[in-house]
Amino acid sequence: MTLATFKQAPWKRENTHAKYKESALSISPSPEYASSEVLVASLYRTIGFASASEGSVPQAGRDLDRKLQRLRDKRLPPPNGTTLRVDTWNTVLHGVLESPKLPNQSSKRFLQVTPMVPSVALFSGSARLSSNSWPAGSLVRRMVWLGSKNHETALRLWTDLFLALSIGEQDDVFAQWLEQETFAWNGPSSTWQLAPVAASDVATLASADFDEVPFLPARQFAKDLRAVIDAKEAMTRRQWTSLLEAVLRLAAVAHLTWLCDVQARTWRCLSEALAGKGPAGEAEARLSIFPNAPQYMTYGGKALHGLKDRASGYLAARLGINTLLWSLEQAGAPFTEDLSSSQGIARLCQHVRNHGAALEAVGIAATLVDIREREARALNCKKGIGANLLEFARHALGQRQTAVHLLRGYDQGYVLRKKGSSPASPWVVSLGPVAVLALVHCALAGMGGPRSIHRLGQHLAAYGIVVDRYDIARNDLGQQLRMLGLVLDSPDAESGMLLLPPFPITQATT
Repeated sequence: MTLATFKQAPWKRENTHAKYKESALSISPSPEYASSEVLVASLYRTIGFASASEGSVPQAGRDLDRKLQRLRDKRLPPPNGTTLRVDTWNTVLHGVLESPKLPNQSSKRFLQVTPMVPSVALFSGSARLSSNSWPAGSLVRRMVWLGSKNHETALRLWTDLFLALSIGEQDDVFAQWLEQETFAWNGPSSTWQLAPVAASDVATLASADFDEVPFLPARQFAKDLRAVIDAKEAMTRRQWTSLLEAVLRLAAVAHLTWLCDVQARTWRCLSEALAGKGPAGEAEARLSIFPNAPQYMTYGGKALHGLKDRASGYLAARLGINTLLWSLEQAGAPFTEDLSSSQGIARLCQHVRNHGAALEAVGIAATLVDIREREARALNCKKGIGANLLEFARHALGQRQTAVHLLRGYDQGYVLRKKGSSPASPWVVSLGPVAVLALVHCALAGMGGPRSIHRLGQHLAAYGIVVDRYDIARNDLGQQLRMLGLVLDSPDAESGMLLLPPFPITQATT
């Protein structure tokens, strides 16, 4: 690989510089469309079905549909081990458990089932209906590792998540029956067991960065994931998977937005280093690279424009950092250390300052201008990676728009909702009832009783959502809290409201 090859196709993964690609702060895997249910289904496959690829899921769904149709047409008996007739099982898949299709999918025939148990993930919940779907579950796995202090802590949480996702005696009768019935109809195509985690697939932050960085959505996600796991026995399987979905969708988008922010800040440091400035040491680099208390979204406000700005900043940074790394190679002064920590970025800044003349000789300034001009449409998120990032954020956070109008209330764990009924209406930040339950539970986990409404505001801020605690009493969030019985009006509390734990486990947690 050379600088010239990178310039020809700067967005190709194989043209990305190895040091950039290997960084714990890189966006990997590159997101595309995924709803909250796709995230959960892909998580099943990533954590427990090592032999099941994302690309095999759509075909497995079509095969199962054809099998059911053949059995119905020929009036054949169901497979051994099943408890339902063919017509009844078909009704379960296409009625009871069916997940609503999007408006643009109304004419398409494919199997889409609520990811309540692991076995359904083998034939449903793919991001695409083709064989080249992206592994959304790998994103969750990277979040667990980046949000944990070290590999051992991350692996312990990942193992506990696997056990919680598994179906056991602690699950309700319907969930146990559904897992057995699905397995009997689908056949032993893959075994449910904890999949090995390759070191190349995960990364943790340097201990100094993990301890010193004040705002790290992945760290909050790891804590919230533990709280969700602890709450499993307090509800049915369907309720618990809905709770998990709500946390996953918010954390995933906040994590990606944070990575975009970090990348943009890193490029700013490197741009200053090209001018002979920039951070001079690890501590200074940490302050420059990692945001302190960013505001990615405001409760009640429009969300997608701000996310687009972050994505655009990331794309510019990705082009700039890779151009710089390849230019160093061209100048005969390659950077050989890692870019996963503030210390690594500080050393790269010093390396750039040391070889400023060589970089100027290979024409890095002209190269940067040329690439930006050619990739202006991509940098504006009109196509490619930027458009995919926005599509992911919109579908992960937004309330599901259904082809069947009667099912418009199916999704209750959303973070964004349409402000009006028009297709052109903006998406505004507004939590659905399940999202409210999930976040209140996570905010109070380990608290042992009621807390001020300010606690919920702090928890939302940990994901980059800003809400004025004095407005909660008057906005739709306050209405949701009252309707769900999650607040106690008290004149002695801030805003006159106290948060109440939604599940018994919250009070028992120490």
